[in-house]
Amino acid sequence: MTRMFVAAIPPPEVVEDLDEFLDPRRGAAAFRWTLPDQWHLTLAFSEHVPDRCLDDLTERLELAAGKRRAVRLRLAGGGTFPDPDRARVLFARTEADLGDESSELELGRLAAGCRSAMAKAGARVDGQRFVSHVTLARLGRPENVSSWVRLLDAYDGPAWVVDEVALVASHLGEGPRRRPRHEVVSTHRLA
Repeated sequence: MTRMFVAAIPPPEVVEDLDEFLDPRRGAAAFRWTLPDQWHLTLAFSEHVPDRCLDDLTERLELAAGKRRAVRLRLAGGGTFPDPDRARVLFARTEADLGDESSELELGRLAAGCRSAMAKAGARVDGQRFVSHVTLARLGRPENVSSWVRLLDAYDGPAWVVDEVALVASHLGEGPRRRPRHEVVSTHRLA
């Protein structure tokens, strides 16, 4: 069994822009900051994907991606899980470029298709409601991070086109400082 997720991965220029915005500010908080080279927008997640399901999963993801059109997104603003008063996760919000509501709907449909592909292939899919975001930091205990959310609300990053999704294996504790190591297993183009 392998821990896996399906994600839209921002291009280097998007990652670099947000990283430059955060870099001088990271030292002000003792969060566990995620590594910029692992930033991604999770569309579907499964803690346990049986190895026997992998071929079927990649075929189903290819079909699901082929049914969806590319969307333009950007990272803009911030948020937390569960809420700013008792946050455990700090994230950058994603939004459709130029407020294109049809792109936001398409992104939700893409996430639903990826989740369905995982479930039909035999993986147990995380049932959390889809919230389009990129995780920036995890907190060891719940904290009020309202000031960080306000700071991120001032951020408005460059747009990029999501035209493919990646199936990624997440190997816990195998990365730098015992963080996860991510391995792209396959990529799937959108229509």
